[in-house]
Amino acid sequence: MDRTTQLTARRTELTGPVRTSGSPLAPGAGEIVRSAPDTSEPDVYDPAAYPAASVRTAGPVRTAGPARSAASLHLRAARVLADNWTGASTVPSRGLYPHQWSWDSAFISIGLRHLSPLRAQTELETLLGAQWGDGRIPHIVFNPSVPLDAYFPSPDFWRSSTAGRAAGAPRTVQTSGIVQPPVHALAAWLVHLSDPGLSRSRGFLSRVYPHLAAWHRYLLHRRDLGGGGLVSVVHPWEQGMDNSPTWDEPLSRVTPAPARSFRRADLDHGAAEDRPTDLDYGRYVRLATDYRDGEYADGRGEFAVEDPAFNALLIASEHALARIACELGAAGTARHTRAERLTAALVDRLWDPAEGMFFCRDVRTGDLVPERSVAGLIPLLLPALPRDIAAALVRTACGPHFGLGDTTRLVPSYDLTGEAFDPHRYWRGPAWFNTNWLLERGLRLHGERGRADALRDAALRTADTSGFAEYVDPYTGEACGALGFSWTAALALDLLHEPHEPHELDEPHGHGVSPMGIGTFRHE
Repeated sequence: MDRTTQLTARRTELTGPVRTSGSPLAPGAGEIVRSAPDTSEPDVYDPAAYPAASVRTAGPVRTAGPARSAASLHLRAARVLADNWTGASTVPSRGLYPHQWSWDSAFISIGLRHLSPLRAQTELETLLGAQWGDGRIPHIVFNPSVPLDAYFPSPDFWRSSTAGRAAGAPRTVQTSGIVQPPVHALAAWLVHLSDPGLSRSRGFLSRVYPHLAAWHRYLLHRRDLGGGGLVSVVHPWEQGMDNSPTWDEPLSRVTPAPARSFRRADLDHGAAEDRPTDLDYGRYVRLATDYRDGEYADGRGEFAVEDPAFNALLIASEHALARIACELGAAGTARHTRAERLTAALVDRLWDPAEGMFFCRDVRTGDLVPERSVAGLIPLLLPALPRDIAAALVRTACGPHFGLGDTTRLVPSYDLTGEAFDPHRYWRGPAWFNTNWLLERGLRLHGERGRADALRDAALRTADTSGFAEYVDPYTGEACGALGFSWTAALALDLLHEPHEPHELDEPHGHGVSPMGIGTFRHE
């Protein structure tokens, strides 16, 4: 099946290899194969297939307007995912983001598993089908049926099949050359847990495991640019929080590309005052151009930053990959050990005890970047985080810089007291649903059940009243960016269901299990 058919055929399930002809697999990776449609499964987009009684919630959904049932919210979230489904993957939004994004698909699959475990598996399989030979999972997989001018940077900018040839880029699938946070193994494990029988019958984990292992090898071996054991990002887009003030200082060394050399398609869909400035965008383009012209070789660019959220998600996914290995009959001990070693490196290199949070480290200068971003709270997700550090992170989240449970509805993306704070500008203050989902899980993991429940209710209420917005004003919940955003809908679905219960495969030795199913509930 060619790529165009794969991405545009509605209601078509996997029936052949995802890997396109001539595309090398990542080292040690197995084929991702497709199975015939499961006709016994209800239509994921049919409201009649999901009566109110089927929605298991941990409590009522309280909205700011007229009361709406959890079942109603469930069905409207499902409709968002229906509208953004292409046949083999889900776009973040039809207008602003018309292709497949890497960490979006991971979060989307976590929510989609509550509607259709088969579709959730397909979401991840489609993404992994575009993996490069060196193991990297590109941050965008382009839909060839979308016009080039619908999104920038477009496939003709990245030139993946030519500029990425030495790194093993697919020959017939167009992708970007940079990556995004490694949420994928965590997503794959949670998707498996939603229907282990289906997963085993399709060989889902046995097929995705080699791809995920190659992805982690790439990050750990090619991206330890600081030499301290942590992964560096080489572009702000890789960390996912594209326009954070955290990047201002490292980006100041980068000469921006001339404004006349590119056209910003994002301004066709959003207000300029809510988007990155032209100066910042010029620097993004310059970094991406230099990376491309260097054939996507790592370690040569002016920008290299160790980010706490990126590394925390890698650690969480290492724990998940250990669970997957155990499910497949192998020992996961080495991966758990690696995850705990990475946790120690994270604390050693990025923790600031005086400030009570994690900071980015600029690898080129060796200095911590003194900007308080929500990225510095995300390590709360980790099961082996020392008790005193977890407690300090909770205090910081609830304090004046982020206002959790006090001044804000949802945790903002940036310090409320910072000079660069803007409640509406992209990642410079607005609240995002994926980061709040991660924090809700982290709070629950470290015994902060009351705060986790309150954040869960606030996230559901805000997703509901904002029309599943891309991001919101952290004070008012006012919608910003695209509406009907896929990961907002998907993570609302996940929050609607009861917190993840311990599964017998999570912890075979009887220790406590994190609510995310990623590791032992243990404090050092």
